[in-house]
Amino acid sequence: MAGLFSAQRTDHPVVMAEVAAEVTRLGGRVVESFVQRRGVSGGKKGKNTPGGAVTMSEPYSSRTLMSMGKVREIAEACHRANAGAVVFANELTGRQRAALATICGCPVFGHDDLVSPIRSAHDDSPP
Repeated sequence: MAGLFSAQRTDHPVVMAEVAAEVTRLGGRVVESFVQRRGVSGGKKGKNTPGGAVTMSEPYSSRTLMSMGKVREIAEACHRANAGAVVFANELTGRQRAALATICGCPVFGHDDLVSPIRSAHDDSPP
C-alpha cells in the first residue's frame, strides 16, 4: 500500500488506515505501507522556477506519481513479499497504473478503484 501526500495534509495516517481497512474488507492483506510526503522545499531548478508550496499538491512524476526512488522501494517490497497487487491511496491515471504495474511486477490500483472497480473496455453495461 502506498500514498503520496502534501505536507499540508495532516490526515494522511487516517487516509492510509481507511485504505488498509478497505483492502482487508475485500480480502486482501497489507504487507507493507509506503508514504511519500511532498514538502515545502524551495525551487531547486533556478530562481524563476516555482517550487515549495506552489507544487506541493502536484505529483512528483506524471508517469509514476511518486519519485523513482520511492517507486523502486515499493517494487523491491513487492518482489520480496511476492505481492499480488499494490494499492495507492491516491487516484491514478491509466498511464500511471500501467507504468507502476510494469515497474512493480503486479497489478496496481488506486483507492478509487477499490470503491468503483475499473470497467473493462469491452464492458457495455451501464456504470
